[in-house]
Amino acid sequence: MADTIFVTGLSLHAYHGVMKHEQKVGQTFAIDLTLHIDLAEASRSDKLANTVSYDQVVDVAARAFCAHRYRLVEAAAGAVADAALASFPQVSSLRVTVHKPHAPIAATFVDVGVSIERSRA
Repeated sequence: MADTIFVTGLSLHAYHGVMKHEQKVGQTFAIDLTLHIDLAEASRSDKLANTVSYDQVVDVAARAFCAHRYRLVEAAAGAVADAALASFPQVSSLRVTVHKPHAPIAATFVDVGVSIERSRA
């Protein structure tokens, strides 16, 4: 399916990480979401009922990402994916990318993070 709804660069402060200072102070993460959904009916009807609302996507993602303190961003990304699939039955699959711009790495880098893809079984 080629239709998608996306949110790019959602900034959320959370306390994910293995290091003690990450768990105490936290940091701002950036999340990108791409939801695969059939938008044919929404494009014809022009009705919100035939799609998924961006603000609901952001709300579900933010609540799932910030609800717990994860050691791994992989787990945080998985929680977002699971919550989105549970909340939006119209979504057939999705990709969640979590950027960790302040990862405690002794190197200069532009970006680091994870991307996961999930779909309905």
